[in-house]
Amino acid sequence: MSTNDDEPGGTSAEKPSREEHKAATKKQREDTRSRKREHAVARRMHIDRKPRRGRGKQKTQRDLPVKQFNFVAFDDQGQSVKGVEKAISAGAAHMALLRRGLQPVEVTEKRSILRFEITKKMVPRKEVMNFSRQLSVFIRAGVPIMESLEVILEETTGKMMRIVIADMIDSLRNGDTFAAAAALHPEAFPNYYVGILESAELTGNLDQVLNQLADYMDRDLKARAKVTSALIYPAVVAVLSVFVVIVLTVFVLPRFVVFFKSLNAKLPLVTRMLLNFSGYLTRWWFLVLGAIILLVASFVTMRRTSNGRAILDSWILRIPVIGDITQTSILERTMRILASMLHAGVDMPRSMAVMAESANNSVYRTAIEHIRDEMMEGQGLATPLARTGLFPGAARQMLRVGEETGTLDQQLEVAAAYYGRELETKVDHATSLFEPAIIIAMGVVVGFVAIALISAMYGIYNQVQVR
Repeated sequence: MSTNDDEPGGTSAEKPSREEHKAATKKQREDTRSRKREHAVARRMHIDRKPRRGRGKQKTQRDLPVKQFNFVAFDDQGQSVKGVEKAISAGAAHMALLRRGLQPVEVTEKRSILRFEITKKMVPRKEVMNFSRQLSVFIRAGVPIMESLEVILEETTGKMMRIVIADMIDSLRNGDTFAAAAALHPEAFPNYYVGILESAELTGNLDQVLNQLADYMDRDLKARAKVTSALIYPAVVAVLSVFVVIVLTVFVLPRFVVFFKSLNAKLPLVTRMLLNFSGYLTRWWFLVLGAIILLVASFVTMRRTSNGRAILDSWILRIPVIGDITQTSILERTMRILASMLHAGVDMPRSMAVMAESANNSVYRTAIEHIRDEMMEGQGLATPLARTGLFPGAARQMLRVGEETGTLDQQLEVAAAYYGRELETKVDHATSLFEPAIIIAMGVVVGFVAIALISAMYGIYNQVQVR
């Protein structure tokens, strides 16, 4: 009996030991697979990802130079706050302001004249859209976010996007949230994207929000593609017209000048005007080139200053056809972004601040900021919006209905879809007018040159007959 009693006891003593051994073996295999995956990713990205213990000195975010950023933000009372924040990047400055209880609206780096940049390097929106779509699928399938990012990193081909994802993985390992990691890269993720992510992490519907962001970017890319494709033909015709004028003025007409002078004939007024214009361009071409460069430099300088940008934006809105298209484009984009942020659960003050920034027009940005201030004072949204005079009656009515019925996000979606269709129609009409206008202008120039030369030929022929 004692032997029988001891056997079960011995069996029960051995069983936990086997389970512990299996668990340890399984954990060792998982660690081995994880290390292999990290090394594979490191080889493709040329980034050293050795274990943190005992690794040599390497360059981290703390080793990067600290920069100064001008910021505009709102405090808890809705008051506008301006100042300077020191950080290693615009995203880090954004997160520092959030930790201080401020809602950033605009964060721009303070640059000296020696560091002047005409354009900033940005990650293509299509790559950000694909990233959002893939991450949404992985999270919905239950894959942890770190593993999802590592798999997406292996499949991403864009150089800048690979760097962004790799840095986000490091930020998550250091304990940052996904929204905080995204905010460190404004070259890839716009302000509205980060704001929606912050709200999604609080509500726990990150997969759904990422899919919505991908849908919005998809619609935006398709709208831009339609506008671009509609403008390709007129742009090609315009470039060819300028090329023809340059060839006629610089290469063809000077030869006729020598020919006409050899005949000592009196030329018609039209011919003399044309030859004088050609001679002026040929003789003083460097002044013309300098004037063009000065105009371009003045335009770029004005775009980089707040007052100059406000003047240019107001001028653009006054141009007959282009101003109408610009206004419709601003309405479609701002309505779509505000609807997406409200649908994701972002609070109204933050949504309005991001909406103002997304307008990309100083006139509309200032107006939306005033609307936000008046809304914070309890005046609602529809009434201050109507006072600006920048929003058509259809938009005002839709927003008023949405505000009264509590379906503001739905009404904003309807308004965005409406203005999206309006934008397509107006672009089609503009291109249908622009194409014949370019062709007529080209015909006028070429016809003027032909009339001037032909009239000169007839004049010389008549003078020779008289003699």
